[in-house]
Amino acid sequence: MFPRPIEQAPRAAQLTYQGLVPVALLLWLAPLIAVAVFSIRPDVDFSTGNYWGWPSSFEGVTNYGKVFFESDMPRYLLNSVFITVPTVIGAVALSCMTGFALGVYRFKGNLLIFFMFVAGNFVPFQILMVPVRDLTLNIGLYNTHAGLVLFHIAFQTGFCTLFMRNFIRALPYELIEAARVEGVAEWRIFWFVVLPLMKPAIAALSVLIFTFIWNDYFWAIVLTQGSETQPVTAGITSFNAQYRAAYHLMSAGSIVAALPPVLMFFLMQRHFIAGLTLGAVK
Repeated sequence: MFPRPIEQAPRAAQLTYQGLVPVALLLWLAPLIAVAVFSIRPDVDFSTGNYWGWPSSFEGVTNYGKVFFESDMPRYLLNSVFITVPTVIGAVALSCMTGFALGVYRFKGNLLIFFMFVAGNFVPFQILMVPVRDLTLNIGLYNTHAGLVLFHIAFQTGFCTLFMRNFIRALPYELIEAARVEGVAEWRIFWFVVLPLMKPAIAALSVLIFTFIWNDYFWAIVLTQGSETQPVTAGITSFNAQYRAAYHLMSAGSIVAALPPVLMFFLMQRHFIAGLTLGAVK
């Protein structure tokens, strides 16, 4: 029923597996390596077609210097922070409360409400492009940080609620019953009993949502425009000129844009893995 461990497979299968792992890893890393190499190439390499040969010179310091000091990249990075951090806080805070309500209380329509949260995750976000854009225009939130933050919170809360509700349902219900017997108010049960136990889940969910929102490109170009509000994913395209693309600067900007989620993951790695695996083994 379950896959057999590779250690128990025939020797030929083990050798094949060991030989294919480096190949798969190289294929997965090839685009990232290409972007990193492009970011240190000079502009002349692209005009002469020297894409994959040895760089004619190494211009990493020059390229990254242009990205930081001769473009709006710092502003785009700041916009991403202004959009991502409030979204993570808002989505996680709301999902903690909705997950507590749906996971702890037994009431008529509980399962229906939960299914409504889950169903929102299956709606193709592309079909929402026109109505959401028109809505933000009508209420004056188009091309603002607040409009993008509110939309991301609304769209991410469904997945976050699914995550938190299932996590809370796995907690020992006896803890909540014991607190109620002692006469503890419901909000204090949530704040002092349940919430501390949710720290691994909150850390794991925060990393996931941070990565989702930071890397978002679709809604960044639909709901914002210009360097005053656009996040870094959309701002990278500003390196394109009218008739040609500055691939070396776009690659350098892409590396810079990818660093915050990577750092976020490594800083929260221990809590992230604990949150994903908690409850997997009795």
